[in-house]
This record gives sequence, C-alpha cells and structure tokens, in this order.
Amino acid sequence: MPAIDTPQDSATPAGEQEKDGVNWWHELRSITLLILAVLAFHSFVAKPFYIPSESMMPVLLTGDRLVVSKFPYGWSYVSPSFHPLPFLKGRVLGRLPQRGDIVIVSPHNRREDYIKRVIGLPGDIIEVRGGQVILNGTAVKQKAMKPLRLPVDGNAPCSPDQFPGARVRGADGRDYCELPVRQEILPNGKTYLTIDMGPSALDWYGPVRVPADHVFLMGDNRDNSADSRAPLAENGLGGPVPWEAIGGRAEFITFSLDGNASWNPISWFHAFRSGRAGNSLRPRSVAAPD
Repeated sequence: MPAIDTPQDSATPAGEQEKDGVNWWHELRSITLLILAVLAFHSFVAKPFYIPSESMMPVLLTGDRLVVSKFPYGWSYVSPSFHPLPFLKGRVLGRLPQRGDIVIVSPHNRREDYIKRVIGLPGDIIEVRGGQVILNGTAVKQKAMKPLRLPVDGNAPCSPDQFPGARVRGADGRDYCELPVRQEILPNGKTYLTIDMGPSALDWYGPVRVPADHVFLMGDNRDNSADSRAPLAENGLGGPVPWEAIGGRAEFITFSLDGNASWNPISWFHAFRSGRAGNSLRPRSVAAPD
C-alpha cells in the first residue's frame, strides 16, 4: 500500500513559544535621547521665543514667535534651557554683540529671559536726557517719522495706560493704535524705530560708564521697558548687564498671533497676523552719522 504522509504540526511546543512584548527599557532610552537632543539644540544652536509684552514695539508685538540663535556670542551659564546653572564668569568662544542687535538677557538672580536692544558697549558713557540717548557725549541721531498705525487686537489692545490718546478709528472701520515713532541711528549705522509717548521717569538716566564685559540694553518702546535704565526692584535690569547674561540673538519672526483665538479650531487660522512671518530682526544699516 502506498505510504500516507502525516501532516507535521508546525506549532511550537508549549514552553518554547516566544512572546513578543514591548521593550520598555529600549523605549525609555529612545525618549530620553530625543529629549536630550532637543535640549542640546535649544541650548547651543537655537530656540523659539515668545514675546509677552510691548517693550520692543514697534519691531516686536505681543504674540510674536521668533527664533533666537544661541551661538553668535558664544555660550555662558544662561545658555542651557531653563537656566539651571548659577552665575559663572566668562563665555566659551565669547564675542561681544554689536550695537543695535536684539538679544535675550536674563536679569540678575531671575530665571527668565527679557528681550532688548544693545545700545552701549564696554567703555561707553551712557546718558538719557529728555528721552534723547547720549552716547559718549554725542546725542544719538534721531529723525521724527510719520505716525505708525498698528491694528488693535487681543494682543495689542492699545491700552490708554501705555498709549494715552493713541486709539483712533480708521477709514476701514477698524481701530488702530497711532504711535509717534522716531528713527534712531547708532554710531555704527544700525537703525531702527522707537516709540516715545512723551515725558516719563525713564527719560532721564545717568551718566554711567559701561564696565568691561558688560552691555547696556534698552527697549524700543522707550516709556514702557524694564531695561538697563530701570532698577532691579522694579523688575528692570539694574544698569549695564554682564555679557554672561546674554543668551542669544533674535533672528526672525516665525509667526504671530493676535490673541483672538478661542477653543474653536477655525479661529486659530483667523488669529494669525498677516505680513509678519519671516520678518528679519537684524537692524538695517545706513551710512553712519557724522
């Protein structure tokens, strides 16, 4: 009789069957490495930054998101994300910022970042008289410009406390904040716009000499900026700041929100401000003043 093939049981005997499961150690290690890579990038290359106040108007508005590069001035104790380190003197591959640069800075004994513009460098003598910046005995050149109109929105409400009498109705029926602006030109030819609403306590300062390895910082919204002119007790920078406190240079705006978004996802698209994404934050250069 012909042989009959008996089917072989392909099942693995009990006890020899391997169970596929999640390797939690491998997953945890992968997540940890990813977090460390992101923190390293934020600490040493670039990080996003959110503008929370009006101190750098008109170039920066509340609700702007931007990129800050961490390497142009080298690295210091404020470079790591979340500022876990105490004050440490010196910088690795350190370079001083230029006048006109917009930088992030950590105030003394505070683990947060401000954003201001570099006005004075080591050895400079800084004064402010009636809102006029005087650098090394020479008034920084200013030019009155046509009033600037910014649309009023949730992140730019044109508060009468900061901008008295500035809210106007446009021909299109929208409300605008009409602001007096001046073009300021630093000795190196870097130029930008400032806002000065009139007499304020910050219009008078100094003279002070900027110490070695320090910089003097000011906000472009000259009457509403807790900068080097304002004491630490008033949440200011308390005078010139050590260059170690500089965390990076502002490069460009990624996008901007007007503060009118709600829980409705459709409102998120309407909350984007047009015309701001991609704007460079490096100051323009013109012929240096005589």
